[in-house]
Amino acid sequence: MEQLASALGTVVVGVLACVAYFYGSNWLLDRVFPANAATPEGGIRNLRMAHAVRPWLFLGPALLALGLYLVYPAIDSIRLSLYNSDSTQFVGLDNYVWLWFDAGFRQSMFNNMLWLIFVPAMSTFFGLVIAALTDRIWWGNIAKSLIFMPMAISFIGASIIWKFVYEYRGEGSAQIGIVNAIVEALGGDPQAWITIPFWNNFFLMIILVWIQTGFAMVILSAALRGIPEETIEAATIDGANGVQIFFFIMVPQIWKTIAVVWTTITITVLKVFDIVFAMTNGQWDTQVLANYMYDWMFRGGGDFGRGATIAVVIMLLVVPIMIWNIRSATADTKGH
Repeated sequence: MEQLASALGTVVVGVLACVAYFYGSNWLLDRVFPANAATPEGGIRNLRMAHAVRPWLFLGPALLALGLYLVYPAIDSIRLSLYNSDSTQFVGLDNYVWLWFDAGFRQSMFNNMLWLIFVPAMSTFFGLVIAALTDRIWWGNIAKSLIFMPMAISFIGASIIWKFVYEYRGEGSAQIGIVNAIVEALGGDPQAWITIPFWNNFFLMIILVWIQTGFAMVILSAALRGIPEETIEAATIDGANGVQIFFFIMVPQIWKTIAVVWTTITITVLKVFDIVFAMTNGQWDTQVLANYMYDWMFRGGGDFGRGATIAVVIMLLVVPIMIWNIRSATADTKGH
């Protein structure tokens, strides 16, 4: 209860602070550049100045926050990657040479590649299929709400839920995990699923697919509803069946939206940390880049140089995808 009150208090104070800032800054701007100046020319000049300054009053806090929490950490991470473990001695590219030959990094990269192949593909596919199917049934909005619900759960919360799904108890004990209970009911032997090398990566990926499918469904559902009915009616008249209409008429028209959803989920996958941390902590060959960075930076005394080097690699992998997303969004808005 105390934590809930603290969270609500923080929200209220934050909202009131924002209102006070925007109201106060506008009031001050109108006093500095008054519209009712001594001369008409002065009033016009003041209005122009106020209009030029006002957008920056709104953008200022956001730009300051971006600089403080995004730009500065990125630059400092690059700097730290060129120093030793406690940042007291410049070592140049030694940390990057270490990374190239490190077996743990190679394992993390391999696992991240698996995540990049599986999670965006499955999330986008299920989201697209569900978006198409739920638009055809009367209880589609209810189904969408249920499927979107995992998006409201934190990655740690989702991991705890799925810990119970994969829970394993020793032989002779009652299996409380859903998967093992089903396996046992079908006559199979219960397994400690998240300890099985290679396959355990997919068991962890399912958690992120479960979360991200709702996101993909909402975006793609909106895109599907934007398809002109004339094209679907024309295809129906030409004798196309439902599957053909879906794959050859609907999907090509929303391909750009599918690509944006895919790349957005890809960025999330490259930064995935919470699920691996909560479920296995990188054990049993499930290590990923973000968790590996955390291990090097904050555990065993910490090595800020090597941890920052892994962070730089993650950043280098994410940046091209973000640039592509921004360019695609810019190209789509041209002329509007």
